[in-house]
Amino acid sequence: MTATRSILALSAGIALVTLLSACATGPSTSGSTPSPTPPASASAEEVEIDAAWLNGGTMIGLVSYGSSTCVPMADTVELLDDGTLSVTLADPAADQPCTMDFVPRVTLVDVPADVDAAEDLQVTVEGDGFTATAELEGVDVGEAPEEFGPSAGWTGQDDTFVIATWGSSGCPPVIESAEATGPTEITVTFMTPPADQVCTTDMAPRGTLATVSGLEGDGPTDLVLTGAEFDGARVTILGEN
Repeated sequence: MTATRSILALSAGIALVTLLSACATGPSTSGSTPSPTPPASASAEEVEIDAAWLNGGTMIGLVSYGSSTCVPMADTVELLDDGTLSVTLADPAADQPCTMDFVPRVTLVDVPADVDAAEDLQVTVEGDGFTATAELEGVDVGEAPEEFGPSAGWTGQDDTFVIATWGSSGCPPVIESAEATGPTEITVTFMTPPADQVCTTDMAPRGTLATVSGLEGDGPTDLVLTGAEFDGARVTILGEN
């Protein structure tokens, strides 16, 4: 056998061994479609979230726990065919610095126009690594609030309610005190911001969580807001305590 034939025979043998090895180990995954990844919700932790009606039933406040300076935002909001409101929350940008506290904070969510606040509403929430379900009982929203006017709604926790106000998103109001000033009246006083505080010039909704004790009356509860930019604004807290 000539040298040329020997080289050809050796090459053919190597090719045959390679082909048989490929058949034994299965096709290469290079360039192929990867296996489907289970959805995040499949391994997501089930957590508790409270909710409150706000702004004449056109908005809800979702109360979750985490960093006070990195509140999640509503990413998608959809009313499903079965009447459930599906909300997906998105965390702030990864490069945003966050405090290491673990506190209740409020995410405000505009609800679709066909949601009727007079009817009970189930809310499902999905976020980064967690899912939750909240139940909202139907409420009598009364008169529609003034444009950019404050509103408030009871959560599922006793004596706890959400306040929605409008103003600079960079300078949300900070509660100084909350006290029962009547059988069915609460007065919340906000801190006066420092004169040199720098605020954004937008007009955005801000959610604030408040707790009070000492209420003795039944029926609707009025909320009076004082301090900061508020001068005795009065609203009725939606829902029941």
